[in-house]
Amino acid sequence: MKRIALIGMIAGLAVFATAAAQQPVRDVSGRRHPNLAAAQHLVDQAYKRVVAAQQANEFDLGGHAARAKELLDQANAELKQAAETSNEHHH
Repeated sequence: MKRIALIGMIAGLAVFATAAAQQPVRDVSGRRHPNLAAAQHLVDQAYKRVVAAQQANEFDLGGHAARAKELLDQANAELKQAAETSNEHHH
């Protein structure tokens, strides 16, 4: 009985952790920065695939999928910064 309760608690925490982590925002202008916008689109697709992998494996991926999502979020932020830097230097 304790094992069932523990499994339920872990599953609940996994769902909460996934809901708390937000999917990267696609906010680079495709008109001004088509390559950076395309890269953001790929980051978004990768993030969705990691979420699907977590769900398919009942979130039992040793924290590696969660870390991958963090890194994808960082990559997305860098792409946004690259677009902003370009905007500053190329009016």
